[in-house]
Amino acid sequence: MDATQVADVFGAMAAMAVVGVALAGIAAAVHRPTRELVRELVDQHGRISAWLVAAIATGGSLWFSESAGFPPCELCWYQRIAIYPLVVVLGIRALRRHGSPDLRLAGLVLVGLGLVVNLWHVAIETFPDLDTGACDAAVPCTVRWVEGIGFFTIPRLATVTLVLVGLALLVDRTDRRGRDDEPHPYDLQSSTPVGGPTP
Repeated sequence: MDATQVADVFGAMAAMAVVGVALAGIAAAVHRPTRELVRELVDQHGRISAWLVAAIATGGSLWFSESAGFPPCELCWYQRIAIYPLVVVLGIRALRRHGSPDLRLAGLVLVGLGLVVNLWHVAIETFPDLDTGACDAAVPCTVRWVEGIGFFTIPRLATVTLVLVGLALLVDRTDRRGRDDEPHPYDLQSSTPVGGPTP
């Protein structure tokens, strides 16, 4: 596969993810049972899904630079500094049964910092006149190496990655539950006191 075909695959995956998340969000906003279903799905699968998104993004990033030969610009490097550690942070978090508030916070910080750089990168890529020449002239930040399915450039794919991971971290409630918060079998029994109902 050449770079255009790989970009189309990543672009199609990104488009499906964006549409799926948007539809789930709309359904959850207008229908309470759907909201609870979405929250439950995120609680059950959000941690591994967030890790998978970060891992795929990291693999794609390395493929574009190492196999396709696209040199990363300066802003790309900063985004890599935010995204690559997410694979480790989210991987450890996914392996913990009850998640980890510290790793969740670390993930959100990395996502936030990455998005700040990423949104500026997307802006100057879309509107090159905004570029002040801060990037290396040999590897300008405004170059569009590929456009998956006619839209998804490498920075735009990074936007989808960071937003998806950020949403998964924000919606997932497993980090807020302690080990003692899970229901005990006895909790399902009647709550009537041993001596009978209180008069």
